[in-house]
Amino acid sequence: MATWQITGQYMETCNCAFLCPCIPSNLAARPTEGDCKAAITMRIDKGAKDGIKLDGLSFVVMMHSPGAMGEGNITVGLIVDDAATEHQVEAISAIATGSAGGPMAALAPLVGRIAGVERRPIRFEIEGLNRSMRAGELLDQACEGVASVADPNQAICIDNTAHPVNSRLSLAKAKRSSFHVFGIDWDDATGTRNGHFAPFAWTG
Repeated sequence: MATWQITGQYMETCNCAFLCPCIPSNLAARPTEGDCKAAITMRIDKGAKDGIKLDGLSFVVMMHSPGAMGEGNITVGLIVDDAATEHQVEAISAIATGSAGGPMAALAPLVGRIAGVERRPIRFEIEGLNRSMRAGELLDQACEGVASVADPNQAICIDNTAHPVNSRLSLAKAKRSSFHVFGIDWDDATGTRNGHFAPFAWTG
């Protein structure tokens, strides 16, 4: 029996050139810059863990992989919406690190270091194929879906992936990424870097 479930919207940007080689290689390929810096942002629209409601809260899983993700030694840090109570932060931390089971538990063996938890106001916005997110001074990211000629209102997707958030991801280009947290530093606004977005539904 599930002890928690969350549903909502996700976006991410990373320092890889579009299209990030991690997804089509099942995490085996070397990132385009040699290492990978990524911000995986999750907006919980509805959810609860052990009776603690998590509706309306957002969190970010910051990741740094020194080489191919499948080789492990990944540093992971967590930014949680400062609107969350201590109990909500504990619940989100357990979900985000995989200690409470669920999709992130599969990634846990690849994690070499947990860098900690920061709390900031998080604003996650959606407009058409655009996604943007800001977490105080620590993180500012935006991406735009790659529109399909078949239906310009929908992004091209890649399906049946090993990504922990969703097996089906919309392809996007990062419009901007500014990461300055947990020793992960990256600034880019070239429009050439990788992004993804998708709805998510997790249980554990």
